[in-house]
Amino acid sequence: MERDACDLDFETAAAMLAWQVDLGVLDVVGDAPLNRYELEAVAPKPTPVAAPPVVVEAPDPVAEARAMAAAAPDLETLAEVVADYPHCELKRGARNTVFCDGRAGARVMIVGEAPGRDEDMQGRPFVGRAGQMLDRMLAAIGLARDNPDITRAVYITNVMPWRPPQNRDPTKEEVAMMRPFLSRHIELAAPDLLIVLGNTSAQAVLGKTGITRLRGTWHEGFGLPVRPMLHPAYLLRNPAAKREAWADLLDIQARLT
Repeated sequence: MERDACDLDFETAAAMLAWQVDLGVLDVVGDAPLNRYELEAVAPKPTPVAAPPVVVEAPDPVAEARAMAAAAPDLETLAEVVADYPHCELKRGARNTVFCDGRAGARVMIVGEAPGRDEDMQGRPFVGRAGQMLDRMLAAIGLARDNPDITRAVYITNVMPWRPPQNRDPTKEEVAMMRPFLSRHIELAAPDLLIVLGNTSAQAVLGKTGITRLRGTWHEGFGLPVRPMLHPAYLLRNPAAKREAWADLLDIQARLT
C-alpha cells in the first residue's frame, strides 16, 4: 500500500532526502516530476555573433590631392579645388589662398616656396620686398608678369598656397600633399620652362635640395627644362650672390631666344 507524502514521519522523509542527495540530486525544480518525453522539442537559441568592429581608415592626403587635382579641367577650377582642400593645417592660419599671378600661357613659369606676410594679406605671390626684387630681376632680361606680349610675360605661383606660421619652411608632409596640385598647375599653365626659387620649390619640382649646388645648370622636372635659382629673399640678405643670379638670368634669356 502506497503512503501519501503527508503521512511520512520526519525520520523517514529525512532518510529519503539523504538517499536522493547520494544519487546526485542537488536542486528541486518542482513539486512534481517531469516527463521530458512529453516536452516539445525547442531548438536552442543561436549564440549571437558580435559584428566585427568597423574600421574607419584615415584619409590619405596625398592620394586625395592627386584625385582632386586630376579632376580640375582648367586653372580657374584648380584654384577653387586648392582653396577647398581640407588636409593642410596651414590653411587654418592663413588669411588668403595665394594661387597665382601673371599671365597663364606665358613661356616662363616661376615656382616660389610659400607666401609671406604681404602675400598672405594680398592673396598674390611675390608682392613684398622679395617680390619687388624679383620684378627687377625679370625686367633686366625683358620679362614682366603683366607684359601684354605673352612671349615676354611670366606666370608665377608657389608650392604652398598658404603662409606657414612665422614664415617657417614648409614640412616634407606639407610639400608632399600640395605637390599634385603644383603638377596639375604646371600642366594647365603649359609653360616652355620653369624657374624654381629656393630649396622648397627645388624639392617639389626636382626632388632635390641644395639650391646653391643646383643653380647654374639646367635640370628637368615635370617634363620641362628647369632652372633653379637663389630666392630673391636670399639675395636681399646676401647681395654678393646677385652675380650668380645674374648669370642664371642671362642663361634663361638665351634659352628664350
